Amino acid sequence: MRLLSDDPVLFIAIDDFEMADLCELVDKHFPSLRREMIVVNHHPQGGKAKTLANTHEYMLACVSRFSDRTLIGRISEDGVELRPFKRSGTAESNFRYGRPNSFYAILVDPDTKKIVGLEPPPERDSEYPKGKTKEGYIRVYPLGAKGEERVWRRSYESCISLIQDGKLQCSNNFTIYQQVQAEERTPALFSNWVGPRYNAGTFGANLLGDIIGEHNPFSYPKSIYTVEDAIFSAGVEDNAICIDYFAGSGTTGHAVINLNREDGGRRRFILVEMGEYFDTVLLPRIKKVTFSPEWKAGKPKRTATQKEFERGPRIVKVVRLESYEDALNNITFDEKSGQQTLELFGDEYLLRYMLRWESRKSETFLDVEKLQSPFSYKLHIHRDGETREQPVDLPETFNYLIGLDVETRRVYNDDGRRYLIYRGTTREGRKVCVIWRETRGWTKEDYRRDEEFVAAQNLTEGADEVYVNGDSYIPGARPLEGVFKARMFASGEV
Repeated sequence: MRLLSDDPVLFIAIDDFEMADLCELVDKHFPSLRREMIVVNHHPQGGKAKTLANTHEYMLACVSRFSDRTLIGRISEDGVELRPFKRSGTAESNFRYGRPNSFYAILVDPDTKKIVGLEPPPERDSEYPKGKTKEGYIRVYPLGAKGEERVWRRSYESCISLIQDGKLQCSNNFTIYQQVQAEERTPALFSNWVGPRYNAGTFGANLLGDIIGEHNPFSYPKSIYTVEDAIFSAGVEDNAICIDYFAGSGTTGHAVINLNREDGGRRRFILVEMGEYFDTVLLPRIKKVTFSPEWKAGKPKRTATQKEFERGPRIVKVVRLESYEDALNNITFDEKSGQQTLELFGDEYLLRYMLRWESRKSETFLDVEKLQSPFSYKLHIHRDGETREQPVDLPETFNYLIGLDVETRRVYNDDGRRYLIYRGTTREGRKVCVIWRETRGWTKEDYRRDEEFVAAQNLTEGADEVYVNGDSYIPGARPLEGVFKARMFASGEV
């Protein structure tokens, strides 16, 4: 899966020992990125050393060589700036196809030039209304000089609050500007970060200890402000996705939550971690700072205000990937000879041959019969010297396998029968509806009732493809079992 956008900002922290090797790796594997070096004074009291007491670490800041992006700092100057609200630049994020939720009409009174409202973003790649509204307002879109469909600096939802606060204005030639107050203006980012806010002892280890209130396994996590300032420096893209694939104690997620509370942004985070402290430190930290911004000895000093609550995350999805050892632990075989072959030839034979043919009923590659009860599917997981059954979210797994960008997830009830319906768009742009229900023990009458319920609720309306678990009489529906198993093989092949 592609993680970097066309106009990414990549930060990598490192100390003196591996800094030169890191620079060489970045230049080799990311030739399209231009790297800069930030020196962070994160340990002002100095560490123990034979020659020098080190007080710093490095942070590589990498941006696209083809981007006009400038990293920005937090220090503001006096005065008020009128900043063009239409984004410029050549990166994908500056165009409608890259950020469809930031392409919409701003409604302007043609006589007073007053901004009176917005129209929701049109459907992706669809035509959109032009000219005046029925009330006579002018529709202003972020169109380039040659008619190219660009985007505004803020998403549709964020722009509503800007208008309510009077932060947007329209010129006589219908150019939209954003008023940036003194405290909102920022200069270029400096390469030397010095100050108490970057102290990893005070705002790293001590802060984490106050949150989890238990033994802290992280001796020197980064200062929350070091990560906040790095994310902030990327600009005003309030719907950006921040990825940290060595998440550690969860400082990046905490920083994103803090920034959203600060400026009302809608940034999201993806944290990846394989250490045991995922459950003991990282996840509890994210849960706690979602509830309250301030903690002491593991207890909240205060709860979030209504405004902070509204700007905090609504939901955090936890995805657990099956380990290599768990995959082998769940394999079962069709024939006794398969097990004997495994004992003779070992893992190499298993991985290259047996996974496809002799483990066709393996739970690792989906036990089709168990899809009749999709909400109670389990795998055997080995942890702490014992094996236990762990529930598996098959609907979410299927969405990942087909590359579904989920737009809605809804639960229906038909006189005690639970339906879980996902609707979304694949990377190929096809509209998909996925229907899950419990079918164990169903008769023909049950399947006919199933067909009638789906039709009565219009569950498949507008979908290019309809997937359903198990058999069905639903017109145009495709059993998902074959697709599920094929994608599992494709993603797990050696």
